[in-house]
Amino acid sequence: MARSTAKTPRPDIRLRPARPGEEAALSALCLRSKAYWGYDAAFMDAVAPYLRVTGDAIREGHATVAESADGVVLGVCQIDPAGHGGALDLLFIEPEAIGTGAGRALFEHAKAQLKALGLPVMTILSDPNAEAAYLHMGARRVEMRASDVFKGRELPWLEVAL
Repeated sequence: MARSTAKTPRPDIRLRPARPGEEAALSALCLRSKAYWGYDAAFMDAVAPYLRVTGDAIREGHATVAESADGVVLGVCQIDPAGHGGALDLLFIEPEAIGTGAGRALFEHAKAQLKALGLPVMTILSDPNAEAAYLHMGARRVEMRASDVFKGRELPWLEVAL
């Protein structure tokens, strides 16, 4: 399901903390981004509970938004410092913003946040379609792990040294 994402990088990408009250809009962004890869409605319904930006993450400063200079939301990431050593819990980009650098900006920000907390590694349970992007940004595959949602489906388990 590879897709072309060659777009011009955007120099105007800005990062900011997610704000209380944005949970629903940012969670919807996660679903739009996941659906970009052509998953059917049944798949999307099954994974939706796992693709939520939470109020707790926002309050704790663990959810970050990438936006353009004019305030258009381009993507979101959420970290879980207590998860698997230090996890990149979510990283999703609006489909029309894929390839613009928003994902890399969020990825680097998540690394910096986890490193500032004293964690030596960032872990990622990746969608198979996103693995190449993570590898390109410096992650390495450690192993394949069973999906919590679909019996028989395996997902790449990645790590990034901080």
